[in-house]
Amino acid sequence: MRILLDACVPRGLRRSLVGHDISIPREMGWNKLPDGLLLDGMSGVFDVLVTVDRSIQFQQRLRGRTFAVILLRAKSNKLIDLLPLVPALLLALDEVKPGEMREVKV
Repeated sequence: MRILLDACVPRGLRRSLVGHDISIPREMGWNKLPDGLLLDGMSGVFDVLVTVDRSIQFQQRLRGRTFAVILLRAKSNKLIDLLPLVPALLLALDEVKPGEMREVKV
C-alpha cells in the first residue's frame, strides 16, 4: 500500500509500517503545499494519508477522494505517543477504503 505520512506525523513511524511503501511530503517536494493542493496531488499516487491533524475533516473535502485518510488520535504527535496506535493503524490500513476517513485511537 502506498502511504503518505503527513508532515505533522513523525518520520520515525515509517519503521513500524513494514511492508508498505511510505513517503513524506518533503520527499515528494510537497512540503510547502497547502493541504488542499497536497490532497489533490495524492490522487492516483497514494492509497492512504496518515495524519494527526484533527481539523482536516472539517477544513478539506475528503469524501469522494481516490485515497483514504487515517487520523491518529493520541496525547501528542510525538513518536512515543503514536507507537501504541501501530497495531490498530495496521488493521485500519487493511480495512480502509478510498474516500473513507477513519480514526485510530487507544
